[in-house]
Amino acid sequence: MDISDVVIIGGGPIGIACGLEAQKKGLTYLILEKGPIVNSLFNYPVNMQFFSSSEKLEIDEIPFISKEAKPKRDEALEYYRRIVTSNKLNINLFEKVEDVVKADDVFTITTSKNSYTSRNVIIATGFYDIPNKLNIPGEELPKVSHYYKDPHFYAGQKLAVIGASNSAIDAALECYRKGAEVSLIIRGPEVGKRVKYWVRPDIMNRIEEGSIKAYYNTIVTEIKEDEIILDSPEGNLSLPNDFVLALTGYKPNFEFLEKLGIELSDDEKKLPEYNPDTMESNVDGLYLAGVICGGMETHKWFIENSRVHAKIIAEHILETQQ
Repeated sequence: MDISDVVIIGGGPIGIACGLEAQKKGLTYLILEKGPIVNSLFNYPVNMQFFSSSEKLEIDEIPFISKEAKPKRDEALEYYRRIVTSNKLNINLFEKVEDVVKADDVFTITTSKNSYTSRNVIIATGFYDIPNKLNIPGEELPKVSHYYKDPHFYAGQKLAVIGASNSAIDAALECYRKGAEVSLIIRGPEVGKRVKYWVRPDIMNRIEEGSIKAYYNTIVTEIKEDEIILDSPEGNLSLPNDFVLALTGYKPNFEFLEKLGIELSDDEKKLPEYNPDTMESNVDGLYLAGVICGGMETHKWFIENSRVHAKIIAEHILETQQ
């Protein structure tokens, strides 16, 4: 069985960057992606606009040209797709990694379709797969979603959006403008401080004029077929409701990391152990790249400040082979 130099788990922007670096340095490699190219970006809302400018989303110094300074989702899909195809990257799509086992300094990676062996593994899986659950009655109802795609779906409906971050605020504004009756449920006293600066005035104006009803210092305690129950400063409230978007954030697959032997901090941050000079975890030959490095602090790492991980890792793998 052929043993590759490195298998990269995750075909997002950082996984692609790792593949490019491996290819440039003559390493044998394979990228494994459980969905389409840049699966996480594909699952972003259809109208999503990045906080970062296009040049900060570039990888391997390949120019990213967009219509506006801050590109949209479709432009990013086009950019990363063209990088994969034009560079003929070795990537297997719609192939989910199910297990990784190390024995005698060789990793065996088992997927939904095959198995592979490699001397090194890079985990670049991001954090978008596992939503932070509310853990309340009714969360399993079909009317509830932890992912938002298209505002048209909610036209003419009573929609509760739970959350105060960019994803929740974008969804609330877009759905309101497509004709939804939007209630915004926020656990804290205000809209999130990291909401995009050009969006914040919009949401504050819509709340002030009453177009979107905001409930601050409030949590949802139960979701029913035709209503939701709130615990608010005014006491328990019942709101008529057709759909719920619980956009309360996402987290990395910590169970997968721990199964591989990666140590996590014992606080709520769950920071994985790795050497920032090499990006190698506490497991020899097992590297971390991208937002996965931040544990629960998913706002710390972005494409623009983690794309350097690819070069660091590729250079370290080369050094260990000498």
